Amino acid sequence: MSVYENIQIASLQGGDADLAQYEGQAVLVVNVASKCGLTPQYTALEELQKQYAGRGFTVLGVPCNQFMGQEPGSADEIAEFCSATYGVTFPMTEKVDVNGADRHPLYANLVETADAEGHSGDIRWNFEKFLVGRSGDVVARFSPQTVPDAPEVVAAVEKELDAA
Repeated sequence: MSVYENIQIASLQGGDADLAQYEGQAVLVVNVASKCGLTPQYTALEELQKQYAGRGFTVLGVPCNQFMGQEPGSADEIAEFCSATYGVTFPMTEKVDVNGADRHPLYANLVETADAEGHSGDIRWNFEKFLVGRSGDVVARFSPQTVPDAPEVVAAVEKELDAA
């Protein structure tokens, strides 16, 4: 099932994030947090955004406060932190739950995909990454510790962009 169809999520600034606008693009969906040891990954995420945006790629940040309360801020505080600290220009959604009974439908779809180690199901920590292909299908999953500019992430992004 395409993640671009029939899934509603708001943008960080309010209003519909309209996932359908990404159909035909490759999207790296990442659950993010501002007060995590992995937060510096924002730098590499922004670099990927700048490097590949012109080829039909975007990072989509999804704030989540389920892991030790590491994303406690309001939408305005999250936006200000990301912009001022890391120069983030990629789109961000509303803060959502990625696990449990209140798991957002976007993540209900994403977590069915296994990573290279065979892990599927619940998100393990902040900065777990899912590459959604141009068709809207999840084509790769990467652990939180896999940095956004790791060779395997870059290769997966380039493969999806070259498949156009």
